[in-house]
Amino acid sequence: MKYRKFGETDIDISLLGFGAMRMPIIDGDMAKIDEPEAIRMIRYAIDNGVNYVDNGYFYHRDHGETLVGKALEDGYREKVFLATKLPLLAINKPEDMMPIFERQLSKLRTDYIDFYLLHDINDSSWDKVKSMNMWDFLIKLRDAGKIGHIGFSYHGSSPELFKEIIDEYPWEYCQLQINFMDKNLQAGVEGFEYAVSKNVPVIVMEPLMGGKLTDIIHPKIQKYWDSIGTDRTPAEWAFRWVANLPGVMTILSGMTAMEQLEENLRVLSLSDVDTGMLTDAELGIFEEVAEEYRNLILYKCTACNYCMPCPAGLNIPGLIGYRNTAEQYGIVDKLKRWEYTFRIKVNASECTACGTCEPKCPQHLEIMNIMKETAEIFG
Repeated sequence: MKYRKFGETDIDISLLGFGAMRMPIIDGDMAKIDEPEAIRMIRYAIDNGVNYVDNGYFYHRDHGETLVGKALEDGYREKVFLATKLPLLAINKPEDMMPIFERQLSKLRTDYIDFYLLHDINDSSWDKVKSMNMWDFLIKLRDAGKIGHIGFSYHGSSPELFKEIIDEYPWEYCQLQINFMDKNLQAGVEGFEYAVSKNVPVIVMEPLMGGKLTDIIHPKIQKYWDSIGTDRTPAEWAFRWVANLPGVMTILSGMTAMEQLEENLRVLSLSDVDTGMLTDAELGIFEEVAEEYRNLILYKCTACNYCMPCPAGLNIPGLIGYRNTAEQYGIVDKLKRWEYTFRIKVNASECTACGTCEPKCPQHLEIMNIMKETAEIFG
């Protein structure tokens, strides 16, 4: 396993981090973790050099931290840096924070969290962070010896907000979604580079876009990987793109099967996987692959929101996005299981075909037909 330093410390963090958001489940139910297999995978990862395990309060419908706590028994807790997050969504007043933290300690069967993050700082939750003095709460936990290092995960809409957050407090690290397709999403490469310029180490999440870049490869995409002439999987290429970036401390991967874990361990243990490893020619291939993925987008929705609000309450741009993602990456079942079912408040099937939206669309999309298609695909 490759390791990287945590900032200016002498702490070595494994380049592969175990993300506990997508553990194996039973009957397609996120709340029903396959405990024996999940524990086997976490311990196998640790036995093979992984020393960073990432959690979240809501993962697996509030069961993820409990599973990780069980997996880290029998001496495994002492072998890892344990990370979890204060769930901003669950906090309505300052008094909510301590009971939530204490519950996390209980679920994780520990009295100390090595890396503690504010979870999902975004456009709406940033004011909550400041108004409730959450930074002071974290400092008190650290001073009391309850947590080690303080950071945050970001899901805001722009690099500008991310920069404001970075500049507000002396964060020790941050967690960003970044991969070769999401270079402009949320903080994007611009935000990533800003964090690095401020000497804030970056933990990368979604390096494979939740499997979108690896599960089913369109022939038009595969031809580019084949053109490089090396026998590397799409997962290896995606990991190499992230690991190539300076300032990346660890790369989190949510793994649902032992085969995925073994592949990720193999890739991030290779001797040549390091900052600056990619050639100009290889970087050019990534640009071509990204452009081909964009060409596979079925409906050129710009999310301008002119179609909104929908009288039936649909998030029309969001639904079109899921329809496009299904076309681009061919992973309808995974989208249904992990995202669409839980994030869409009003399903596409609730479209009444009133036609209010279509005259407002600058792209002249046939939105009613798209909603019908989306409902047929996702149920």
